[in-house]
Amino acid sequence: MSSKTIVITGASSGIGARLAELLAAEGHTLVLVARREPELHAVAGRCGPLALPVVADVTARTDIQRVVRSALERFGHIDVWVNNAGRGITRVPSELTDDDIDDMMRVNVKSVLYGTQEVLPHFKERGSGHVINVSSMLGRIPLAPFRSAYNGAKHFVNALTADFRNELRATHPGIRVSLVSPGVVRTAFGSNALHGGPDSRTLPNSQSVDEVAAVIARVVETREADVYTRPDGREMVLKYFSAEEPGA
Repeated sequence: MSSKTIVITGASSGIGARLAELLAAEGHTLVLVARREPELHAVAGRCGPLALPVVADVTARTDIQRVVRSALERFGHIDVWVNNAGRGITRVPSELTDDDIDDMMRVNVKSVLYGTQEVLPHFKERGSGHVINVSSMLGRIPLAPFRSAYNGAKHFVNALTADFRNELRATHPGIRVSLVSPGVVRTAFGSNALHGGPDSRTLPNSQSVDEVAAVIARVVETREADVYTRPDGREMVLKYFSAEEPGA
């Protein structure tokens, strides 16, 4: 297994933090990105001297540009970019406001767009690279109405992933774009959602951060295009769309 330089957004807690620890243990060089400085530096400390923490807001393009510069200045190249940062919402669609939608698009969609766009020139110059977008099962099957605009944002992420993949396939076949779709994960995601909400750690049929991070770490190596972290994830999606009335 060759060592890679990997950027992870949303690395201060949850899936991003655990993924960083797993990849560090495998000998990879890391650039860890998040807004919360103390938490981010704590994760970097656990990952060792080859982990560079960069405090940044992934919803600001200029911050993402600074992350790319910092990574290249420190390590000379980037092999993998993991768009992991995101945030949920607890509000049914009939109650959504303009601000709700704007917030979900900014955090969940623009962060992915900015990250991918800003690292692409470097990947194109090298003729290789790998973007991994962390989506959600709700981006496939929107069965939680109280997540409303989050579901829509993750559908958008799925579309962007496919569009980037198709755009690059013809001109830069060495650049891969992967999508990973977790289900409910036992993190603070639910309690940190916009407008609060149920704690994800108390919901049924959840996965641990270890399980989900291990799947993403595998994708770093295999460069698979479309991966579900639940073993039955693909079957759940097929069942949903084969129903006469999906979601009924």
